[in-house]
Amino acid sequence: MDYVILTAGLICLIVGLIGCIIPAVPGPPISWAGMFLLKFTSEYSDTIGTEWLVIWAVIVIAVTVADFILPAMITKKMGGSKSGMWGATIGTIVGLFCLPWGILFGPFFGAFVGEKIHGTKGKQAWKSALASFLGFLLSTGLKLTTCLIMTFHYLKVVISDVWAIM
Repeated sequence: MDYVILTAGLICLIVGLIGCIIPAVPGPPISWAGMFLLKFTSEYSDTIGTEWLVIWAVIVIAVTVADFILPAMITKKMGGSKSGMWGATIGTIVGLFCLPWGILFGPFFGAFVGEKIHGTKGKQAWKSALASFLGFLLSTGLKLTTCLIMTFHYLKVVISDVWAIM
């Protein structure tokens, strides 16, 4: 049964990493669930402490909230409108169909189009689009870093035990 749980945990971590890039998938919470599954194995239940899981749950919640707030906050700070923020969101979703460049540049072009629809002039529209793009990169980097640390810890725990057996 431990192998099933370990495999499920690893799948959660992989899906969590993918979810850092795909906006519809909540990457950090899924990665945390993978770490949480270690508590249910007979071999590794003592390796992951409850305090560790609580601390990481708080970090995951903070990163997830920041993922929603940072892009909008940065866009607004740089003079962007709600139309630009909606454009960035729509651009992100449309960008999913144009992998990998669509995910990277979709928010930027979406924000630009949103600002133009709103009536924002050229230079300010580009500035708002750039702010939206930077907010997207910052929040994605934050999520990715969080998930990579959890994945590293998971692999360190599991692989160190495998090396000890060999």
